[in-house]
Amino acid sequence: MKIVLLDGKTLGDDIDLSIFNSLGEFLKYETTAKEEVKERIEDADVIITNKVLLNENNLPYAKKLKLICIAATGTNNVNLKYAKENGIAVTNVAGYSTTSVTENTFASLFYLLHNLSYYDNYIKSGQYSKSPIFTHLGMTYYELKGKTYGIIGLGQIGKAVANIAKAFGCNVIYYSTSGKNTDLKYKRAELDELLKNSHIVSIHAPLNDATNGLLNYKKMSLMRKDSILINMGRGGIVVEEDLARILNEDKIKGAALDVLTSEPINETNALLKLKNPNKILITPHIAWASSEARVTLIQEIFKNIQKFFNEKNKNTKTIY
Repeated sequence: MKIVLLDGKTLGDDIDLSIFNSLGEFLKYETTAKEEVKERIEDADVIITNKVLLNENNLPYAKKLKLICIAATGTNNVNLKYAKENGIAVTNVAGYSTTSVTENTFASLFYLLHNLSYYDNYIKSGQYSKSPIFTHLGMTYYELKGKTYGIIGLGQIGKAVANIAKAFGCNVIYYSTSGKNTDLKYKRAELDELLKNSHIVSIHAPLNDATNGLLNYKKMSLMRKDSILINMGRGGIVVEEDLARILNEDKIKGAALDVLTSEPINETNALLKLKNPNKILITPHIAWASSEARVTLIQEIFKNIQKFFNEKNKNTKTIY
């Protein structure tokens, strides 16, 4: 059996991938450009991909392919219809990054809420060394306790964030983007109500027809002037040019983004040219990627491959 990993660099250099050698021949590519996919998958029995696109343009070249393992939860980079029609099984991994994303949500929140960038720079600039007093109160910061925490998307991660926000003493409300999620522990609100009343607006929803461009200038203008917007879902949910305008007009306190419409970020993105860059924290899609989360991800991919071929050997017809 030949297993091909197309974008190993996205999983980091600090994670041991040798576990796959026990399953057969394992070939790892750091990155794979669009024009390289056909050649690299042509004799693969199993393909592991994080973000490399697999579709009707390249999959016909993989004559031996039996299984595609997506090294993520989302499946939008694989043409599932083509795979099903051609007897190719597809697996993903859900739940591996819940803790990592949840912790990053609050790390980003406190970075902005407590103005940590300002105070860190105050020390490192040498100003504190020249101060006549032991403290410095150049920028006001606030406690989370007693604030209204609004969550957009109450899936597994959204619920984990809600529970921690409640532990911090927040009043938690949520908006269900699918209209299906209900949690009696928290108040369900319409989007406009959530935006108007929340001190924190925290996005943990997938990108789909219902959420694409959900937060535009008109919607974000409903938010409190002292509010913070956090997006840990998908970049396209927030209209980035509109967010830049909102921040430049001081209509909200700040924003933290781990996801962007274009990744890597376009050099011309308006969010990189704010009047006050301290109003935003942008991280390069890392919230999912704690060491523990990536180790779990690799272990689950290994199990998916093992389980698939074990069941195939038993002549079952299970397709994941």
